[in-house]
Amino acid sequence: MKIRFLGTGTSQGIPLLACTCPVCRSQNPKDSRLRTSALIEHKGDYLLIDPGPDLRQQLLQLASLPQLSGILITHEHGDHTAGLDDLRPFNVINPSLSLYAEDRVCQDLQQRFGYIFGDKPYKGGPKLSLKTVKVEQAFTLGNFEILPLRIFHGELPILAYKIGPLVYITDAKQIPPSSFESILESEVLVLNALRKSVHPTHLSLDEAVEFAEKTKIKKVYLTHLSHQMGLHDEASTLLPENIKIAYDGLEVEI
Repeated sequence: MKIRFLGTGTSQGIPLLACTCPVCRSQNPKDSRLRTSALIEHKGDYLLIDPGPDLRQQLLQLASLPQLSGILITHEHGDHTAGLDDLRPFNVINPSLSLYAEDRVCQDLQQRFGYIFGDKPYKGGPKLSLKTVKVEQAFTLGNFEILPLRIFHGELPILAYKIGPLVYITDAKQIPPSSFESILESEVLVLNALRKSVHPTHLSLDEAVEFAEKTKIKKVYLTHLSHQMGLHDEASTLLPENIKIAYDGLEVEI
């Protein structure tokens, strides 16, 4: 299995518009972060997690368009769903691509993207179908075994996904004990860490490190970072050896 980090930035991306801080002005490509998204590959099958507003730009970095088994949605916020229209080219390969999300999120997408999911969809739009998933109810897509897990983005209940030996968590502030138990014994953990200071709806760097160390997972990659985290190279020196700051384009074999 392999994960490619398509984007590792928070909702506004880095560089932030009109910002002149050292991170936003950095010439290090690891400090330039598109909105958080990931592509998982396993035995020739592919999963996309969260088609955000930078999806087209992210997919242009790939050698070819992958044949997706499905698309997993963690929650309804725009930085995780606004790229749905950019999925149109996938219909050349797959005439009807499925998105997987919990019921509340499916309803939200139906309202916001009526021209895709409405009773009379626009003929030139992407051909997508919505599939409802439930917490702690595993399902299979191609060669992927997927378990949705409950986490909380502030007070908003959202999903993390356990995909075989990989756990993918973004936008978390709280992770319930039941989800924690499901995470244990995984090989790789992807976890959000917004910034060094405490935030009401996202894990801070210290909170993410503390949680990661409790899991005892040997390989941890931090994502969904803001410019307030600081420069990639400097922030990396603050971390234990097994915890790395992910960056756009990073590929990790699992």
